[in-house]
Amino acid sequence: MKQIDRLRSFGLFETRVPRYTSYPTAPVFSPNVGATVQATALAALNPADPVSVYIHIPFCERLCWFCACRTQGTKTLSPVESYIGTLEQELALLASTLPDGLRMGRMHWGGGTPTILPPSLIHRLARAVKAVIPHTDDWEFSVEIDPTMVDGDKVAALAAEGMNRASIGIQDFDPEVQQAIGRLQPFDMTRDCVADLRAAGIRSLNADLVYGLPHQDLARLDDTVSKVLELSPDRIALFGYAHVPWMSKRQQLIDEDALPKDLERYRLSERAARRFVEAGLESIGIDHFARPEDGLAVAAQSGRLRRNFQGYVDDSCATLIGLGASSISRLPTEYIQNAAATPAYVQRIEAGELAGARGHVMTEDDLLRARAIEMLMCDFRLDLEALREAHGDAVDALRPEVALLRERFGDMVEGSGTMVSIPPEVRALTRIIARQFDAHVPEGARFSQAS
Repeated sequence: MKQIDRLRSFGLFETRVPRYTSYPTAPVFSPNVGATVQATALAALNPADPVSVYIHIPFCERLCWFCACRTQGTKTLSPVESYIGTLEQELALLASTLPDGLRMGRMHWGGGTPTILPPSLIHRLARAVKAVIPHTDDWEFSVEIDPTMVDGDKVAALAAEGMNRASIGIQDFDPEVQQAIGRLQPFDMTRDCVADLRAAGIRSLNADLVYGLPHQDLARLDDTVSKVLELSPDRIALFGYAHVPWMSKRQQLIDEDALPKDLERYRLSERAARRFVEAGLESIGIDHFARPEDGLAVAAQSGRLRRNFQGYVDDSCATLIGLGASSISRLPTEYIQNAAATPAYVQRIEAGELAGARGHVMTEDDLLRARAIEMLMCDFRLDLEALREAHGDAVDALRPEVALLRERFGDMVEGSGTMVSIPPEVRALTRIIARQFDAHVPEGARFSQAS
């Protein structure tokens, strides 16, 4: 209890902080940075450097109550097919903007539910992207998979288009928990989905779990973890449920009284993490786990782990191009987010414009702090000398924050001089520590809790 009391004293259970999948964070983005900046930045890309491509499919057949993603429900394929047509129009605009010879090193489809697409639309979308941005020989194509919305034909279509990594949404296998979050997904159905993916030759399988859900307790989570390990995933993401009903109205359907209290929530995450490590997976960052031979673990071991809107990645591409409603692009010195609402996105594209609606142009100080925060989030250490190699004397601007960090956290952080590190026993505080270097926390912004 002494360790928990120390973590509590530093605000673990009441502090709300960004997840730092970007810096600056999205609430800082301005409508003054939009399609014009987007077009200029895209045209200036170096065609010798491969890019990542993210495509957002904002449709679900059912809306899970726990989800805070930009999605909309549909019972027919008509709006989905229309949306694919809009994506093709956006790709045509990109084709006239991007420099010749640009290639794609990574592609990820997220949502929503990308597997709402039937095989015909899977082929149509994949081929439209490849026609504009051909892929490299060693590219990676990953897709978020909903086991309740996929079958052998869809898996075969994705594999034929080059999918070699799949991310399966699980959350929790307990029936009462599933009922409380509006997502019914039997274990047998998920196991069959995994079998189809493995049979199709998918080399990397990721499982997404969530702790802090209503009615979760240690026994139920233990059972879910056992079932997940039976599926033998290569990577596991263990996310803390973010209860943000002011932002995601569907979360109002969740009974707040059934949510685990702060200490219970912390113990859930610790128990699951311990079991994954005991099963032979390596702990990656604050909430990922991977088999030692998986690319994510290899990247972590070699200092190449990165963090973006998809969480922890081993993606070496410096540029991420986002397509579709609400997608965010990370360009060399800009963040640009497409219009968030699907009708607004469609309207911009049909008007013959890129869909960038807000963003941020990064200063040298932003670039410095972004890398400093990424170091802490990925490697649990801040190396000022390594930063100096890339940013020169600008790194001296961080020295006051380093001094305040040591003053505030004392022996909770280690190192001296130009190095600060977060020891394993207090890594639950990582997001709180990273916030010390955030010069852009907007007034009134509401984030998820740190624990």
